[in-house]
Amino acid sequence: MQQNNPLVFESSGWEVDLAQRELRARGLTVPLGSRAFEIVEILVQSGGELVTKDDLMRRVWPGLNVEDNTIQVHISAIRKALGPDRGMLKTDSGRGYRLLGDWVIRQENQPRHVEPVNRPRAAIHPFLTNVPVAASALIGREMAVQHLCDLVSAYRVVTLTGPGGIGKTVLASEVARRVFPTVESDVLFVELVSLSDPDLVPSTVASVLNLQLRGGDEMSPESVARVVGDRKVLLVLDNCEHVIDAAARMAEALVRLCPHATVLATSREVLRIEGEYVYRVPALDVPAQQVEAEGNVLEHSSVQLFIARTRSLQADFGPQAEKLPLIAAICRQLDGIPLAIEFAAARAASLGIQQVAGRLDDRFALLTGGRRTALPRHQTLRATLDWSYELLPETERRLLRQLAIFPAGFTLEAATAIANQTESWVALGISNLVSKSLVALDGTEAAQRWRLLETVRAYSLEKLAESGEHEQVVRRLARFCVALFAPFATDDQLQSAIDELGRYRREVDNLRAALNWAFSPGGDAALGVELAAIASDFWVALSLVAESSEWADTALAQIGDAAGTRSEMVLRCSLGFALIYTKGMSAHARDTLTRALALARQFQDFDYQQRLTCGLWLFSARSMALNDALAFAREYEEVTRGRDLQFRATAAWLVGIPQTYLAEHNEASERLQWAVGQYPVVRRRIDMMRLGADVRASALAHDTVNLMSQGRLDAASRASQSAIEEARATNQPFVLCVALAWAAGFVSLGLGELDRAREYGEELVDHAYKHALRPFYAAGLCVRGSLLARRGQPEAGVGPLRSGLAEMQEAVYLLFYPFFRAELAAALGAMGRVDDGLCEIEASLRFAIETDYRWFVPEMLRTKGDLLALRDTDHPSVIEDMYRRSMQQANDQKALYWELSAATSLAGHLQRQRKDAEALAVLAPVYGRMTEGFAAPSVKRAKSILDQLS
Repeated sequence: MQQNNPLVFESSGWEVDLAQRELRARGLTVPLGSRAFEIVEILVQSGGELVTKDDLMRRVWPGLNVEDNTIQVHISAIRKALGPDRGMLKTDSGRGYRLLGDWVIRQENQPRHVEPVNRPRAAIHPFLTNVPVAASALIGREMAVQHLCDLVSAYRVVTLTGPGGIGKTVLASEVARRVFPTVESDVLFVELVSLSDPDLVPSTVASVLNLQLRGGDEMSPESVARVVGDRKVLLVLDNCEHVIDAAARMAEALVRLCPHATVLATSREVLRIEGEYVYRVPALDVPAQQVEAEGNVLEHSSVQLFIARTRSLQADFGPQAEKLPLIAAICRQLDGIPLAIEFAAARAASLGIQQVAGRLDDRFALLTGGRRTALPRHQTLRATLDWSYELLPETERRLLRQLAIFPAGFTLEAATAIANQTESWVALGISNLVSKSLVALDGTEAAQRWRLLETVRAYSLEKLAESGEHEQVVRRLARFCVALFAPFATDDQLQSAIDELGRYRREVDNLRAALNWAFSPGGDAALGVELAAIASDFWVALSLVAESSEWADTALAQIGDAAGTRSEMVLRCSLGFALIYTKGMSAHARDTLTRALALARQFQDFDYQQRLTCGLWLFSARSMALNDALAFAREYEEVTRGRDLQFRATAAWLVGIPQTYLAEHNEASERLQWAVGQYPVVRRRIDMMRLGADVRASALAHDTVNLMSQGRLDAASRASQSAIEEARATNQPFVLCVALAWAAGFVSLGLGELDRAREYGEELVDHAYKHALRPFYAAGLCVRGSLLARRGQPEAGVGPLRSGLAEMQEAVYLLFYPFFRAELAAALGAMGRVDDGLCEIEASLRFAIETDYRWFVPEMLRTKGDLLALRDTDHPSVIEDMYRRSMQQANDQKALYWELSAATSLAGHLQRQRKDAEALAVLAPVYGRMTEGFAAPSVKRAKSILDQLS
């Protein structure tokens, strides 16, 4: 709109002054960027009619291709300016916008006709800039630059904020260079970093703008702004934080008094003035903690910057694939801060990547040597942080030092506890540190949480140590953790703690920090013992069984005056269970559980009596002391007699499992199925910690042995699938390993379903290895060896079988031991080493008889018959007798499937002797009793022989 047509549009206290190019609310100017004002101008002149997006883009950005998000930035700026009346700007989705309201036009001596806005873009005079040419390519910031270019045309004041070294100045300079050809204004860069006196800010700005103030005018923000007047200028105020109040007053005066002035500021602290848009400069993106493919690592901007800067100092630098994980780790530890990465790249060019990666713990000594032309505070990482730290008042320095004690970030509750101040005082301090870019929000509005960048935290920890406050602060952290994790040690609060596990999971590194200090030479072992006991169930809930063992062991080694107390009982219980799962059935595990049970009886602690009874039951069952296991199960029945259904269901599970391996299949199956049906699912998460197992998943897995033995093969297959599904739902590694081991070993191998055995077996190996569950890893190795042998590669299978069996023996995890020793015997026979195979099966049979491991004896006898048949020196009647013994043993156990297996081998043996009628008489009656499982390979083999015989 031309200056000689001073139209003012008015509606409900709002004014759009086209001559002054101002948006006013009740007479007060509301800051609005130049192009945002042009949008308002077009909309207000449309009289409430729809203005399409295409029309706005054509008229506000003539000749330029702009994207939808550009116009969205400007629409957001207008709505922000309208404040509570933002509803006046209405969006017609997908079409355009209209400005609502009863707008009245005020004008003097002018026709009422309103000319449309369509300004020419040619500049009347050349505009000026002093922004320096870029020294190097800007990496990883293209989206940020584009967004900021939109912001400076939508808002009058845009502040780039962030911690030292994040790249605020470089980014602001690039934005200034990028917008200069299009903004039709001067673009001038004002460096404030060298100012020691805030009163010099106005004169510095005046000097850069080349202003001539009238004689006698006091040098003030207002006097400078009045001289700027209507001049079109984008002013970059760089490094405002140390003169923040003066810089804010200067920016505020320019925006208030100069309708064509825009301010782009960089500061570690926001200006806090009317109309300011704060843009928090993000770090460069860094590779995730988990291992990534080479191509993925190279896609991250932090890695690209590291490589580019290293290459600029070492022309032939080209990172080999094996070096990329180290580069990724360096960038991750430096939080993606560009300045720190540039320092690291400079050191890598001279020392090598390995040296830099290994010395980042001493990063402040290592990361020096920035560019000679850089500001002094940007020539070492320590100087960069010294600058920010020295600008803080002492109260905020102290709070920053104390907050560094949290490696995992902190809540307001946690910060208040370690600061030993009121919550309101701490909240204000955190807010101030956030505004100064030293603390970052690391949560949500609903669950607020903050953290220090790792580099800021390392610096602040040094300051904490220098202050002499470290011991008292970390002691407060330990006390806070005692209070925080207390619900895990309280029976009536345990369920709610598990339900809120995500909240506690976020504190795990803080808990580790407290425990590490407590058990260190200068720590407080008594406090550590208390904390380790309180948190023992937390580690199990988090599926960190190995870590549970480590902390319990550490605490018991420094038990001191807590010996004989409830803390010792809890720690021994935790350690005993953890040892079973991670190391196996060692004498140390048994003694630990036995001592804990004695303490539980002494304290008459029902909860721990049942836990520890179950622990010793588990130890006995897995070490093949089946009668001992049954005795502990009966003891549990007695301890829980008359209690709720969950205890009766648990007792049925405990009794049913040893009965399974004692070959009492019918009664065992009934008990286990009753336990699955009656056990209340709502209790499973608590009971997994108390009992060291999941009743439902475990009962289903063990019952597959009964179902398969009884010939209910389809039911066994379904039960194994259900056990895995139940186990996955618990999210507990040891529970899933139980289900996978039974499904891969007893069921899939037992039925000859080799593809399924391989699928479950490999998952078992991977899962057990990942979670350091040694006994289950051994079972997985045995599955792998059995599959190789059964698929015609017995030589390859013997190695994994022997390794797995040796691991089982060492861990005294023996439930699978006879089963896989029979597999080894068969593999040796397939290799032609029949006598070695017979030695293995004989040893396996002796072991089974000694331990009452009765359920698999029929199959071991059948395997012995197969080996004798391979030797070809024994009389056929000896082989036949072995098969008949197997059939009889299976029949006595009501184990139809093992009877069918033996009958199939015997029928084949008789068939080879041309005794077809006798073979048919042996196999047909047993096969006729089968009611399901006809798709199983072993059953199909029996049917094939019957078809030949008939």
